Amino acid sequence: MDKKSLRQAMRQARRALKPDVQAERALSLASQLKQQLDIQRSQRLALYLANDGELDLTPTLKYFWEQGKELYLPVLHPLAHNRLLFVHYHPKTAMQKNQYGIWEPKWTGKNAVPTWTLDHVLLPLVAFDRQGGRLGMGGGYYDRSFAFLRQKGRMPGPKLIGIAHDFQEVERLDLEPWDIPLHAIATNNGYHLSKTLNC
Repeated sequence: MDKKSLRQAMRQARRALKPDVQAERALSLASQLKQQLDIQRSQRLALYLANDGELDLTPTLKYFWEQGKELYLPVLHPLAHNRLLFVHYHPKTAMQKNQYGIWEPKWTGKNAVPTWTLDHVLLPLVAFDRQGGRLGMGGGYYDRSFAFLRQKGRMPGPKLIGIAHDFQEVERLDLEPWDIPLHAIATNNGYHLSKTLNC
């Protein structure tokens, strides 16, 4: 199946999930993430607000707030093409919808952090494989924003954790040279370390 067809099939499957199933899966995901000591030690985490049937991080987000962690959400960069800023997010953050109809914090010019200072980034995907491959929506926002992770001799950066429903797994994705591999994938029923980055 080509990427376009796979993307369409997976998006349709996750949108078809009923609200009670989505809520149950969101709680299961939170349980998976709470068990990861590496994430528990993290202080700065970036997450996302679910859209288009994506696995909901709301229970996870509330738990991290209770743990006193700094949380950030992606914001479409107003100046750099197809790139993201990561803006501080708390219960009183002013929000607005972006061009895709997704809620994001208002960027003030001062409330974003350098991408490399994040400890973990929990990011959505359309399909994944156990090697750490990720198929996104096709805009390349995350790949461009984290391209520095491919550089040799770079400063330490965040670990990228893909978030997906279990049925979004495929045997193998054909990756492009610019695709940034995931460190791990968390689903509603498991936590899988990337075979590429953890071998």
